[in-house]
Amino acid sequence: MKKLAIAVITISVLMALLTACKKTSFLDQTVTSSLDENSTFSDSSNAMQFLNNIYVDIGFATDPRRFSNTGGTYGAGLEAASDEAEGPNSASTNGFIQFATGSVNPTVVPDDAWRKCYADIRAVNQFLKHIPIIPFNSALKKQVAAEARFLRAWYYTMLMQHYGGVPLIGDTIYATADHIDVKRNTYRECVNYVLAELDAAAADLPTTWTGAQYGRACKGACLAVKARVLLFAASPLFNNGGMAAGNADLASIVAYPDADPKRWQLAADAARAVIALNAYQLFVDSTSKPGELGFGFTELFTKRYNTEYILPRMMGDNKYLESLWDVPSRGGSGGSFPYQEIVDAFPMSNGLEITDPASGYDPSHPYANRDPRLGYTIMHDSTMRVTFGTNQPSPLLLYMNTSVTPAVAASGDAVYKGTPTGLYIYKMVDPNVINNSVGNTSRVLPLIRYAEVVLNFAEATNEAVGPTTEVYQSLEAIRQRAGLRPWQLPAGLNQVQMRTVIQKERRLELAFEGFRFWDVRRWLIADQTDNQTMHGMEVDRGPGVVYKPFVVRKHTFSKAMYLWPLPLPEIAKSPELLQNPSY
Repeated sequence: MKKLAIAVITISVLMALLTACKKTSFLDQTVTSSLDENSTFSDSSNAMQFLNNIYVDIGFATDPRRFSNTGGTYGAGLEAASDEAEGPNSASTNGFIQFATGSVNPTVVPDDAWRKCYADIRAVNQFLKHIPIIPFNSALKKQVAAEARFLRAWYYTMLMQHYGGVPLIGDTIYATADHIDVKRNTYRECVNYVLAELDAAAADLPTTWTGAQYGRACKGACLAVKARVLLFAASPLFNNGGMAAGNADLASIVAYPDADPKRWQLAADAARAVIALNAYQLFVDSTSKPGELGFGFTELFTKRYNTEYILPRMMGDNKYLESLWDVPSRGGSGGSFPYQEIVDAFPMSNGLEITDPASGYDPSHPYANRDPRLGYTIMHDSTMRVTFGTNQPSPLLLYMNTSVTPAVAASGDAVYKGTPTGLYIYKMVDPNVINNSVGNTSRVLPLIRYAEVVLNFAEATNEAVGPTTEVYQSLEAIRQRAGLRPWQLPAGLNQVQMRTVIQKERRLELAFEGFRFWDVRRWLIADQTDNQTMHGMEVDRGPGVVYKPFVVRKHTFSKAMYLWPLPLPEIAKSPELLQNPSY
């Protein structure tokens, strides 16, 4: 019997403890495992923990350890599958290297998106089915039903980003022996379904949560996901048949078969609705370190609560990113390493590109007077780091020591030693925490933050009506918080020029948060950005200092890779489950 591989997860698995959570939050509750269905939903505590466990996978798609090896000794996320970074141990076979080398195919593609999303959708359906018997009061039943519907919409949103249209299973709970209709719904049907679920959930949820409920689905999160879904739906990849243009069977499944400019206006209106809540704002801190422009951009990521997070991935006290992205001398274990290309993308602090003769860029001092976000996002040679327990900053020694023959790495952190590119990710790393020493952070990870909504609004408005005053104001607010001086954009930009500015701002502002992989696809520019030879930076110190770019990897991209292939086992079980184009 043909079946869709929607994992039939047992109650005991879904009720497993989230042992990493120690900070006060709704994920801290514990409950015994090995419960049957009746004892789960007839007990209020157990039922709430069942719902809470559906939140656990909410950040899997952008997890910086998404593509980990067995045992988890190294890992990388979507940044290593795009033009942002080189993954660790890149000679191995893993998900990120498949995308970097263009070798991804239905046989080897990671199945986590398909497997996790449908497992959690099924869990939502179980929860909704049993709400009548859960001993909650009517107000709480209304709230948790809305949360569950939000989560279902969230996981469908993840599926749509990966595959386009997917099978919609409604409220059905399939068992292993059931025959399942595995035909993929059209992209339009999937978008409409998700939007309806988000609207329904938003109507029954508070605008935001505080205290121990912080991190739960709220109205703000519903509206922000709606804005994201509509932005994708308006983008070139999902219009005019997308990658299946001319294929009658697939054109309406992977995209809208037509193009409607009004879709951009719908996306702009949805983002405006989030802004109109007046519940969020860009996090700005000009007082803690008044000499460091744009400090709020980096400080926000170390704060558990801030004005910018709309939907966080909750965590207990942790060293999650410090253990992954920091330098080996501080206990970093090998995550992704930025390419020189993203370093070069950051402008000067005056907003001018480093290629502009008027920018003031000095190749012999390449990190001086740059966009402050560069220093907050990437560790490079001579990045100043405070030694734990002191207030004395010292430079990272990432260079090659050319005063000896043959030249050797200056330290275990250096190029060719600790990093294959000469660079490390600094974004969201807490500078006061060292993985191999004392200290933890209460940081959570952003899944949706207000800066994204502002950029979504600017992009959709520019595409709908052109570079209006509101578009300028939105981008300039991002640039001002970043510490650019002046932060104003040139007057009189046309739509195409503003589109370039918006795409650049998204690349810099949202770097290493899981956006670049999707953005270059929905804009249909990945065949340019991901078909390049990527570089690192070697710094030689001999009689003088010489900065020498070097080749790290040639990335390869094919048109098929604009969408993920459906895992081969799903196609093998259900031939009517059409594969994505060109696989």
